[in-house]
Amino acid sequence: MFNKTAIGVAILALPGLALASSGVGNGGESLGKLLPLWSAVPFVGILLSIALFPLFAPTFWHHHFGKVSAAWAIIFAVPFLVVFRGEAMYEINHIILVDYIPFIIVLWGLFTIGGGIVIRGHLAGTPLSNTVLLVIGTLLASWIGTTGAAMLMIRPLIRANAWRHSKQHIIIFFIFLVANIGGSLTPLGDPPLLLGFIHGVPFFWTLSLAPQMFFMVTILLTLFFILDNYLMRRDGVPHPEPVSDDPIRIEGLHNIIFLGGILVLVLMSGTLHLAEVNILGVHVPLQDIIRNIGIIVMLWLSLKTTSQELREANGFTWEPILEVAYLFAGIFITIIPALAILRAGSEGAMGMLINNVEHPWHYFWATGILSSFLDNAPTYLTFFNTALGKLHLTEAQVSAYLGGGDGGELLPQLETFASLLTAISIGAVFMGANTYIGNAPNFMVRAIAEENKIKMPSFFGFMVWSIVILVPIFILVTFVFLR
Repeated sequence: MFNKTAIGVAILALPGLALASSGVGNGGESLGKLLPLWSAVPFVGILLSIALFPLFAPTFWHHHFGKVSAAWAIIFAVPFLVVFRGEAMYEINHIILVDYIPFIIVLWGLFTIGGGIVIRGHLAGTPLSNTVLLVIGTLLASWIGTTGAAMLMIRPLIRANAWRHSKQHIIIFFIFLVANIGGSLTPLGDPPLLLGFIHGVPFFWTLSLAPQMFFMVTILLTLFFILDNYLMRRDGVPHPEPVSDDPIRIEGLHNIIFLGGILVLVLMSGTLHLAEVNILGVHVPLQDIIRNIGIIVMLWLSLKTTSQELREANGFTWEPILEVAYLFAGIFITIIPALAILRAGSEGAMGMLINNVEHPWHYFWATGILSSFLDNAPTYLTFFNTALGKLHLTEAQVSAYLGGGDGGELLPQLETFASLLTAISIGAVFMGANTYIGNAPNFMVRAIAEENKIKMPSFFGFMVWSIVILVPIFILVTFVFLR
């Protein structure tokens, strides 16, 4: 009689995927301790599809990217369900109900509400005005979230530069600054920092990340201004005369109320601890359900109270959010093994990496590199808990110390933890800029830019930009702040 391992190998050989299943069913043992790294092959497959199909088969990709995403999800999910049965069904239901649905609802809400705010008047699109717009977006990101700031600022930036020939670099630096690094200063800025707040990190502790953030921002803005000047002069295109003398003004400003409503709902879901509702075997916190319904209400109110003319002035369509929804449905399903292995910590297939993370710069690079390709929130939490365990501390002790306590006899360990938490936090937030999937708004910004006929780099092309520009600055951050 075949055991589960033999059945699993036989079934998974058909799509070319192998999963280790020995030991399943032993009293709720974590899947993450059993799965090998190659169980993430479908996840790698969908990433390669996103990277290569637009280059080598653009027409096919444009018409069938949703089917490709679904195919990779099926290639993973069917064998996973056959081998792991109840455990697999729970993991799939959990990631859909707890992760994917809230993710897409928040993006959908911010995308819709941001699309109803129009900045009128003459926006110059010069290096100076572009830099000012990037500064505004970067500062907003910590207070209305990287996604909120990105959806609010991307269309005005695109319109301001409609006359420019070279525009790709503007969107890339926008992703670096507004969609990622700008979200460093509060838990509202980026999901991993909100997760830290939920686990006892004081709300305003993240302001201590200001030196690292402004170090990054100053260098990036300087590089951008130099590069934008050079490219504008190289193109040799004269700036068009303004079509009117109308001052810059904002219309659809009432949507700020709905944007604020989403931020309040997100913060509420991270602070309240209400009852849980059992949905398909998954315990979903009631505050999360309230948040999701509330965001849909804010979205509906924005649609009802904003004129179609304003949305048309923004070039608003549903295509970017639909592309994100289809592709990330596949990404969230196929990422299950990678996240499970990560959650298993030292007992999973990445145990060697986690066990050898000791110093702040180790935490910065380990958290950052994983956050570039995986969900940065669970990555943050994994290394947060790793640091707690290695220093024999509790969340309550850390919360009291970071909130202004003296630390007592635990002061040396608490000081060490604070330095490690700094490294974990900036790694998770900063290095989300390394890839299109590193942070939620990255892919959305790319989709909006392409909808507006701005040719964006491929998945790997974008990584070339991040390696050339960001990685050297990350090395500087390591030597200046994390030695």
